[in-house]
Amino acid sequence: MADTASPEKTMLPITLTIAAACALINLWLASRVVRLRAAKRVEVGDGGDPVMTRRMRAHANFTEYAPFVLILLGLIEMAKGSQTWLWAASFVFVFGRIAHAFGMDRSAPSVLRAGGILATWLVLLALAGYGLAIAYGAPALTTTLPG
Repeated sequence: MADTASPEKTMLPITLTIAAACALINLWLASRVVRLRAAKRVEVGDGGDPVMTRRMRAHANFTEYAPFVLILLGLIEMAKGSQTWLWAASFVFVFGRIAHAFGMDRSAPSVLRAGGILATWLVLLALAGYGLAIAYGAPALTTTLPG
């Protein structure tokens, strides 16, 4: 028998929105590397250019964290976690990742870089804790939807 679940019950609007935002951030980070590669005529690697290295790391760092955040976000949303809390965590993550990328452009330590990674770690830790709390019996952390 075919699944007749309505789209309202299966759609994950928060996860879809943040996944789309992450896709755009990923493209933006990649384009920054590509533009610098073209300007510096570096086809592979960093060509010994410290700016290229930092931009490559900003892109790689994003791809290292975004999947875990998106997976946890989607699973918590499916488990009916608090939408307000998930939106807030999502915005902190997105803005933290953008701040981190701009902070990586600086050769010296940067508040943007440190703040961006701190925001990322806190969101990842909070999502992991929230997910575990839902999985192991904290029903007050989920909302009950009719139907």
